[in-house]
Amino acid sequence: MSTLDTIAQGKADAPKVKALPRKITAGGTAYHEVGTGEPLVLIHGVGMRLEAWAPQIAQFSKTHRVIAADMPGHGESRALPAGSRLAAFVGWFGGFLDEMELGVVNVAGHSMGALIAGGAAATFGERIKRIAYLNGVYCRDAEAKAAVLARAAAIPLTGVDKQGPLQRWFGDDAQSSVARELTRNWLNLVDPQGYATAYAAFAGGDETYADRWPSVKAPALFLTGSDDPNSTPQMAEKMAAATPKGWVRIVEGHRHMVNLTAPETVNELLAEWLSYGEGAR
Repeated sequence: MSTLDTIAQGKADAPKVKALPRKITAGGTAYHEVGTGEPLVLIHGVGMRLEAWAPQIAQFSKTHRVIAADMPGHGESRALPAGSRLAAFVGWFGGFLDEMELGVVNVAGHSMGALIAGGAAATFGERIKRIAYLNGVYCRDAEAKAAVLARAAAIPLTGVDKQGPLQRWFGDDAQSSVARELTRNWLNLVDPQGYATAYAAFAGGDETYADRWPSVKAPALFLTGSDDPNSTPQMAEKMAAATPKGWVRIVEGHRHMVNLTAPETVNELLAEWLSYGEGAR
């Protein structure tokens, strides 16, 4: 039985991850905190909520102080104003670290969360000890950029697209079935306005901090699935090559939600990342 199967509850065709208890900062950010030790902050992607990190929370709370946050407009976190761009989300994250009185942290972001983590490393890198960039985008080509911008423009008219992401993010293999249904549940719960704001920032944010990787001093893991059509292995390889202490890990046979579809493998790679500077990587 996989880590995700152990965490997921309910019927096989409609599994649910039990909602994790949250606290809410004065600034309106909802978060779940568990464990002790060096801080590890987790930021999820568009349409998700902090429970999307359930396998990593379960594993790393044994060794770290894990803090998983609901991104603005998701879960129980207050939304940013409509029209907010990626820099505003990065500013939100810096404010959250201040509210939590966190100094230097390890940060892992997935998808939009990766863009936020990358922006943090670029703008207040002295507070980032290590960065893990999971399934993150980088300088989309013209075709991919046009497609994602079109999806962003359609959201205010058609609402949250719940089928498109599932088709892009998962294969038809049996090992993805539990993660697919969990993701469907989370997409059904997301606030449409919060989703629209975050997705627009995501769609336009792939180049915002793209030229800053050479100045990032923190050890940086760039991880994605070999079959992720949008956050491609080639993107991860380019970012790793541009970052002084960057390296790439590709999880074969998986797509966008790799931390859920291959949790054991991803946890091993994150453990390797967290050991950087304290032992051989």
